[in-house]
Amino acid sequence: MSDVRDPLYTSLAQRVIAILWPSFLTAGLATVLLFTWIDPAELSLYVPGAEGVTRLGAYSAGFFGLWAITAVSSALTSYFGRPAGR
Repeated sequence: MSDVRDPLYTSLAQRVIAILWPSFLTAGLATVLLFTWIDPAELSLYVPGAEGVTRLGAYSAGFFGLWAITAVSSALTSYFGRPAGR
């Protein structure tokens, strides 16, 4: 067996981190920008069923929602950026 690896090979862990880390940073920035303009305490006025949500809960839900959206975007970029099959 040869121990020579393909120079374009990346492990699964490297690919996952390459998707999650930039999306984490982007979601953090997007959360700051979003909640600069929107006060979570006023969400109950505009969103039905959000009467019992605390500010911390709104910040957390907003961050994880934005993280999921940006992770999907990063994953699609990674998927479509691969070389085409032969």
